[in-house]
Formats: sequence, C-alpha cells, structure tokens
Amino acid sequence: MNDTPLLDLAVIGSGGAAMAAAIAARQAGKTVVLIEQATLGGTCVNVGCVPSKTLLAAAGARHAALNNSFPGAPTSAGPVDLAALVEQKDELVGRLRQGKYAAVADAHGFEVRPGRARFTGPDTLEVDGAPLPAHAYLIATGAEPARPDLPGLDEIDWLTSTTAMEQTEVPESLVVIGGGYVGMEQAQLFAHLGARVTLIGRLAPAAEPEVAGALRAVFADDGITVIEDRGVAVETVNGQVDVVTRSGRRASGARLLVATGRTPRTAALDLDAAGVKTDDHGFVVVDAQQATSNPRIYAAGDVSGAPQYVYVAAATGRVAALNATGAAGARPATVDYTGMPGVVFTRPQLGTAGLTEAQALAAGYRCECRVLGLSDVPRALANRDTRGVVKLVADADTGRLLGVHAAADAAGEIMLAATYAIKAGMTVDEIADTWAPYLTMAESLRIAAGLFRNEMPTSCCA
Repeated sequence: MNDTPLLDLAVIGSGGAAMAAAIAARQAGKTVVLIEQATLGGTCVNVGCVPSKTLLAAAGARHAALNNSFPGAPTSAGPVDLAALVEQKDELVGRLRQGKYAAVADAHGFEVRPGRARFTGPDTLEVDGAPLPAHAYLIATGAEPARPDLPGLDEIDWLTSTTAMEQTEVPESLVVIGGGYVGMEQAQLFAHLGARVTLIGRLAPAAEPEVAGALRAVFADDGITVIEDRGVAVETVNGQVDVVTRSGRRASGARLLVATGRTPRTAALDLDAAGVKTDDHGFVVVDAQQATSNPRIYAAGDVSGAPQYVYVAAATGRVAALNATGAAGARPATVDYTGMPGVVFTRPQLGTAGLTEAQALAAGYRCECRVLGLSDVPRALANRDTRGVVKLVADADTGRLLGVHAAADAAGEIMLAATYAIKAGMTVDEIADTWAPYLTMAESLRIAAGLFRNEMPTSCCA
C-alpha cells in the first residue's frame, strides 16, 4: 500500500519554467515538488544568461578601455586574468542560485528534490526508482548545446558555450561555428579578451538585414573574421584546429567552439512510456495551454520548443501550472507573445521586439518600414560611436507599430519601451508625439517614428 500523499503537481526541472510553475502553484494553494537531477537553477543562472553576461561585461570593459573615443581622457588595459574572471563569475552564480532559487523555494514552501525522474507509464513517474504520484506532471528540463554531425569533431577537444565559460586561459585563437546569438556573444567575448577569432556561419540569421549588416561592420572593426558559410569538416593540422567550409575555405585556431543550436533534454524521461509526443527535433509538442498529448502531462520552457528566453520559460511555466492544477478556472491560461522582446548582448547590442518585416508580410500585413542610422541619434553622437541602426515596422494601413529592431548601445533597454508600445497598439504618429527624454538612446524610437511623416533632417529636439 502506498501512503505517499498525492501531489497537485510534480515538476521535472528547477530552472526558470519550473520555478515560475512552482510559485504559481503555491500561490494558488496547491502542493508541488520540483525534481532536479543536476544543479539547482537550470541553464540561465548556472551556464547561460548570468555567467555569459557578466563575462561579456568584463570583456566589454577591457575593449572600451582599449578603444577609447576620448583622447583627452586616455585609458589602457593590461593582460587578462581569465581564471580570476571565472572565479568572480562563479561567485555571482552561486550567490544568485542561493538567493533566487533555494531561498525562493523555501519562502514559497516547496521542495526541490534531488533525483532522476522517469515516466513508467502514462500516469506514473518515478524518482530514483521510487514512485512520485501526482494529479499532474510538468516537464521543464530545458535544453543543452547541440552536437552537430560534423566529420572530425570527435577527434578534438571542442568547446560548447558551457565549457567555454569554464576556461582559465584565453586561447591565442578561436574558431566559432555558428552565427546565432550564442555564437555571436561568445565570438565577441573572446575577441574582446584578446583572442584572434574567426566565426563561421551566417551572422545574426534571424535579424533584420539592416541590423545584421550593422553588426557585420562592428565585427570587422573588432578584428573578428566572419566566414558566412557552413562548416563541413574539422581537421587537426600542425596542432591547430582547422574547420573546412562548404566552399573549401579554411579557418584555423587553437580552439574550436561549437554554437549550432540547442537540443531538448528528454533522453532520460522515457516519454514514449508516458505517451508524450515530440517533434522531429525532439522538443515536446504542446498546445496553447502547454498541454502535451497526455492530458495529465504538461511541458514548458525550452524543452517545449518555446522561444529560448528565460522570461518566456517563466511565462510558459506559469501558464502550465495554472492549467495543470485547474487554478486557471474555466478560461485556460495562455501566453501572449505580442511584442515579445529579445536581446543579443553583443557590443552594440542587438535588440528586437515584435515582428520583422518578413514576418509582418507573411502574416498578411501591408507594411511600411523606416530605418534610422545612429548618426541621427544625439546620444550616439555624444558617445562618439554612431555604429548601428534602428528599424521600425508598421502596418501601412493603420500606422500601428508592429516591430522594432536595433543594433545600438542599450538596444535592450529600448526594447522595453518598444514592447509596451506594440502591446498598447500605438501608432507611429502616437510614438512620434510621445515625450522622449533628450540624449537617451531610447529617444531613437521617437526620431525613427517621425520618419514616417517625412524623412527630412530635423533639429536636435524638433
């Protein structure tokens, strides 16, 4: 006889989606347990957002000192002590893991149970072989760096974004395969720390072409060689790693970092036994309520194929918990993706909110766009760095703002205002007539919106 009390919700994982789900469940008065087989906190705090952004901040500080635009206030930078930076990064990660995960679980009154979870049937979950009965289950196991099928890769000690941030010495040279957000950030991180970097892959493939073009020019300024081709083989030549591209070009470096996407963590769950369907890439298939093909099992965060941002993981986790426990009531909870922002923490940052021009056209809009160079933004002029653009996408029939995209210093901060404007249904005329503080980068939204009226030059505040 099993006397274990029936939980309202058992969550596999302890990252952003799992924590948001547990908090939502507890706030609704439900019982919940998180199961974690590895380190509390999942990807973001341990090996993703937090460690990468603090190291990027350090590398950016060094790069700014070496590329000072103000000769009257000279700066310099010495050699990099990467071991010290990694130690500092690890201290921050440990502090946030305790303060934002362990302490939060204690405050909300839910257990994080160590162990390996596995489904043994459509209604049964075991943790280290012991049954864990619950009314509903949530899969929130996240994703991990993908391993591409690349001949020769197994013959070398290659890096992922995770292991790259554990290194204690800056390599003399580095080849990065992958031009997406992880590849771009890692390439610039090591370049700013002093490595000679070559990036293979299409740069910023999901970005607006004007934004990608601006970043392409910045990477060239940084001395990063970009080969916009596909790597097809890896070889070792004279103690160096050579990557051969589809067109026959070669890139050589002391180390290789592979950033070709992420794959879901589901291998140990035995999803077939649970009757949970996955797509062709292994991500759990969910509906708008985060429910899987098994009505008692939900999925949230990266493992569900949602956009891979921690705030999206949290939103999907909350929705999943409300629906799985019945706390949502008669009207199921869903995630509203309108105006969803994204930021790549390069220097300058790549920011996006809402639809790209191509997405707007595909959605049936007749769209109109304007592109503002940072040479027309007073803040950029004052900073003496006008590299970058801001692009606005609007509905040509109504003037409603559909998307904002930028390569700019503090582009991420601009995207918060952009998201508010898109969610509020503001038109470009309304944005042009809305107050914007002078000499801020966010003022670029108002200036760019004014271009829909006319594209004549304006005075600083006009």
